[in-house]
Amino acid sequence: MTDMQKQVQEAVDRLVESGTERGLQVAVYRKGEPVVDAVAGVADPATGRPVTSETPFFSFSIGKGVASTVAHVLVERGVFGYDTRIVELWPEFGAYGKEGATVRHALSQSVGVPGLPSGLKVEDLCDWDKMCTIIADAEPWWEPGTKIGYHAVTFGYVVGEIVRRATGKPISQVLREEVAGPLGVADELFFAVPKPEQGRLARLEDAPIPPEMAAAMAEMPEDSPILKVGPAECTTAAYGNRADVLSANIPAGGTVTARAVARMYAALLVEVDGIRLISPERLREVSAVAMTGIDEIFGFPTSWGLGYSIGQFLSNAHETRHVFGVGGVGGSHAYADTATGTTFALTKNRLTTGFETAEQVAGIITKAVADS
Repeated sequence: MTDMQKQVQEAVDRLVESGTERGLQVAVYRKGEPVVDAVAGVADPATGRPVTSETPFFSFSIGKGVASTVAHVLVERGVFGYDTRIVELWPEFGAYGKEGATVRHALSQSVGVPGLPSGLKVEDLCDWDKMCTIIADAEPWWEPGTKIGYHAVTFGYVVGEIVRRATGKPISQVLREEVAGPLGVADELFFAVPKPEQGRLARLEDAPIPPEMAAAMAEMPEDSPILKVGPAECTTAAYGNRADVLSANIPAGGTVTARAVARMYAALLVEVDGIRLISPERLREVSAVAMTGIDEIFGFPTSWGLGYSIGQFLSNAHETRHVFGVGGVGGSHAYADTATGTTFALTKNRLTTGFETAEQVAGIITKAVADS
């Protein structure tokens, strides 16, 4: 056991023993090789089933990084380009002045369609054609490419429909054929999870909301953009445990193991067991800032590359421009660090309000890498 593996294992054991977390996985790759694979706690409190390295977790927006990776593999193959106009693949998307929108705009959170109509139900999110019709026919909140705002739910449909129109296949199939299968993790990296596989998944639970956050949410104005990006249930454990949600293609979120998503990011940086997903030149392009500004949804400064947030965590994002990845509701996180050749993924089933657990574990890894 390496020193880093030992330190991380001790940290995740403490998090579970203290009651902070219920079950979690941490995986780290360095220069294409696995160096940490740590698990702790239970996947399903009702049965006591333990977390293993093979337990998939519905991990919310970690899936955005996976969907983006699928798009980059197709760009690498010449199926479409970043400056391909979306209407060339999906003509209906051009409604209300969106005809100039490009794949680059979609990946960089600047395409201008972050909102969804009020009254949508979770069942509607499971209907691919219905959602793509709604988004194609949406009036943009801004001219594509001129502002940035987190497309919390719509991101997955826009990227996924670009992929589907270009290949004739749902993004879940392209993920399996082009990314997960070649990397040997086809049963650990999913969008639509086949029904027979769902019994393997971790069960999510909601952590209590801190009083100060509950108060802030209660005072949020009715016209806040945050309330217009999708049904409120989309951030809950109940949502991530629903069989219909897990079975559907909703690529704003994804179901992953930590080791599978860390392996995927590693194969963006370097060759992993003979597989490199994109060229070094493309890596430089996708991990560079493509769009930056004040987020139109959340109101804080943000920077995105092509499909990945740039900067490790909000508290030190300006210091970590060499880090790209996406975290998810509830505190899961996954990223790659081009400076050290390290990739990191943390999945967990207790949905907390911030990234404290991921920051704590990532800090151990950052220090261990620096010391080595």
